[in-house]
Amino acid sequence: MIKKIRKKKKRRKFKNPSVNQIPGKMVYVGEKSTQEKAIEVFEYNKDMLEFQKFTATEEVLDYRNTPHTTWIDFVGLTHTNDIEILGKHFGLHPLLLEDVVNTRQRPKIEVYDDYVFISVKMLYYDNGNSLVKEHISLAFGHNFVLSFQESESEVFDGIRERLKNKTGRLRTFKSDYLAYALLDAIVDNYFEVVEHIAERVEKLEDLLFLEQSQENIAQDIQKAKREIIRIRKATFPIKEVIVHLENENHKLIEKRTKSYIRDLHDHAIQVAENIDIYREMTWGLMDMYMSTISNKMNEVMKVLTIMASIFIPLTFIAGIYGMNFDYMPELQLKYGYFYVWGLMLLVFFGLLWYFKRKKWL
Repeated sequence: MIKKIRKKKKRRKFKNPSVNQIPGKMVYVGEKSTQEKAIEVFEYNKDMLEFQKFTATEEVLDYRNTPHTTWIDFVGLTHTNDIEILGKHFGLHPLLLEDVVNTRQRPKIEVYDDYVFISVKMLYYDNGNSLVKEHISLAFGHNFVLSFQESESEVFDGIRERLKNKTGRLRTFKSDYLAYALLDAIVDNYFEVVEHIAERVEKLEDLLFLEQSQENIAQDIQKAKREIIRIRKATFPIKEVIVHLENENHKLIEKRTKSYIRDLHDHAIQVAENIDIYREMTWGLMDMYMSTISNKMNEVMKVLTIMASIFIPLTFIAGIYGMNFDYMPELQLKYGYFYVWGLMLLVFFGLLWYFKRKKWL
């Protein structure tokens, strides 16, 4: 007896390089990247500012002991050895450094005695109008802020300009305010992303009522839905991070910074609410699209039904006089042919009048 062997379907595997590794081991997890390493250093106080770019990580280690506030922006998460050197020199825990290079890490906040660590997602649209999601990690201590980015972006350009132009409170406040300002820049960029998706949803809503644009509208709506889900997954956890930061009574977080963090929390809530609104709108657009398709199908079926209703009695009349009986009185009439045509026309226009009276036409 031969047994039938069923082939098992291969399941899609999501490889995570950090699986089965020693905890704290620096393993980059994310999309392949050719981003070169770039390090920018801002050292400042209310009276001075020094800005430099470096290519060697060892050159920035001396900034650990500077009396001024220092912001070190490291770009290129694939350079795990350099991140490990920099992080360990500033006292970051190995498990946190592992989170720095794991782009799939959920946004979180970790509070230690001498520093606070935060990881979030940064969103923006590139020149091709494609949504880009990047993993950002921040760590701030007594006189330093470390930021780790996947690639160079314009999100922090406003912070750089404010430092260089000595505008606002950045130069007079401490590292906690700089960390807040970086988070604020990320959340502000969420608003631009939400505005972009809002324009797309409104455009889809307009196209939905144009018959010539119906062909790919379902795909566009589905694409917008998936994009909103990506945005929601990236932005919602930041509320928890900000709430934790707001409620944290840490020596590094000054009281005067707390009010700004509360305002940042309000902005994060507003972003989340707007995202939910447009998510519901896309669901509504899909329902509206399906209703439109259903209504069009009903219109087609109504026309076909009316045509069938008209031709059924006509076919019945024609069928009667098409029977092969020897004796059919009407066939002997001189004007019998015209009588039948008159009867058919009478039935035809009578049914049309009836359907219009019922407003079925």
